[in-house]
Amino acid sequence: MKKNSSRLTFWLFLIPSLFIFINVVIIPFILGIIYSFTDWDGFTFFGSKFVAFNNYLKVFKDQNFLSAFLLTFRYAIIMVIVSNIIGFSLALLVTRKMRTRNILRSIFFMPNLIGGLILGFIWQFIFTKLFVQLGTVLHASNIFFNWINDPNMAFWSIVIVSAWQMSGYVMIIYIAGLESINPDIIEASLIDGAGPVRRLFNIILPLTVPSFTISLFITLSNSFKQYDTNLSLTNGGPYGTTELLTMNIVQTAYKHNQYAIAQSKAVVFFVVIMAITLVQVYLTKKREVEM
Repeated sequence: MKKNSSRLTFWLFLIPSLFIFINVVIIPFILGIIYSFTDWDGFTFFGSKFVAFNNYLKVFKDQNFLSAFLLTFRYAIIMVIVSNIIGFSLALLVTRKMRTRNILRSIFFMPNLIGGLILGFIWQFIFTKLFVQLGTVLHASNIFFNWINDPNMAFWSIVIVSAWQMSGYVMIIYIAGLESINPDIIEASLIDGAGPVRRLFNIILPLTVPSFTISLFITLSNSFKQYDTNLSLTNGGPYGTTELLTMNIVQTAYKHNQYAIAQSKAVVFFVVIMAITLVQVYLTKKREVEM
């Protein structure tokens, strides 16, 4: 009787979530794949013609798409490295025995609570107004100038803002990993005379590989899907030099009204992210150490 009651409770909680997931994720995903093989106009599917792989051929001939893909790949690699180094360093700092560690955790995590659109507008003011004023006051206009209008520095402005936002979130994951290490192992290493550097590379890093698996997956997938900060900070400018892949797909659909081609780009985008993240998870899982 209790087992039947537990099963009923399980399904009562599962069915609403499953219904939403199927209707919001699975069905649109399947329809999107179908639309990518047609000349769908974005409004009604009836009357659309089957065009086979023509949309995909146009996608791989689109220079803007290829440029956006390479830029996104470069952005993702930099973000994975920078966010995880900063996040892990902050985690090492706030897991030390000091009175202000809880306050520091809150401060470092706080940027993650602010939406990407709001962050973009805040930092846009900093890069366009504050930097110009600092350059004038400090006579360092070669460093402090309007980064958003510079094709090279505009890209790095997105990296800085995104790393500032994401590092705090990654820090929390690494804190959980560091605090799960058995204190006896650390104590034994101290007795054996292991220094901080040796202890970090030979004990702490191997035992926190599960945290690295999660953090690398999150930062990699989120970096490829970056849109809101890209939109509010640079809007793809100047001259399209900071247009990441998601923005290129949105522009194709809503600016150029090429909905079927945009859907084909989205399918290619999904396949690429899935392949890269699966390889990343497989490689990092192999290096995990049982504690």
